[in-house]
Amino acid sequence: MRKILKQFLPKHDTVSENRWLRPFANSLLHPRLWHLNRHSAAGAVAVGLFCGLIPGPFQMPAAALLCVLLRVNLPLALLTTLYTNPLTLVPLYILAFNLGAWVMGGEHAFAAPPELAGMGIGTWISALGDWMVALGKPLALGLVLLAAILSVAGYMGVKAGWRWWLIRHWRRRATRRRTRD
Repeated sequence: MRKILKQFLPKHDTVSENRWLRPFANSLLHPRLWHLNRHSAAGAVAVGLFCGLIPGPFQMPAAALLCVLLRVNLPLALLTTLYTNPLTLVPLYILAFNLGAWVMGGEHAFAAPPELAGMGIGTWISALGDWMVALGKPLALGLVLLAAILSVAGYMGVKAGWRWWLIRHWRRRATRRRTRD
């Protein structure tokens, strides 16, 4: 799997020669940001799952910043943030709202999203923002809790999956050695 991923990763020269990335080259070229092992992969998936629930265009910059701070695999974290897309965003936000409402207790009604058909982009963004503000505290709390739960589950899942693959690989190698002898 590492060989396949390395084909798609940018080279160090590409990052250092890019005029937009050049000021950050020292941070972005740190070897741990590009090395793929079970620790950096698990951390990257956790960062990507957490930052994937950040609203709007701030997902990838937040994931990149956390990767630099935590020294985990940058490309994998950026790729992992893409689990939130137009098909999954609404169900995830509904789940986050319900989780937040459950934790807060009391009566919190979920408001239906606004009818967006026939609106201009400015009106659409305004209506969507008003809808999200109306959802309030249960949504905010639920997003943080859901992001944390997904992050921990992703971290543990990658660690367990990588360990399972490694043990399977070791056993196959031991079996091949026994059959050769």
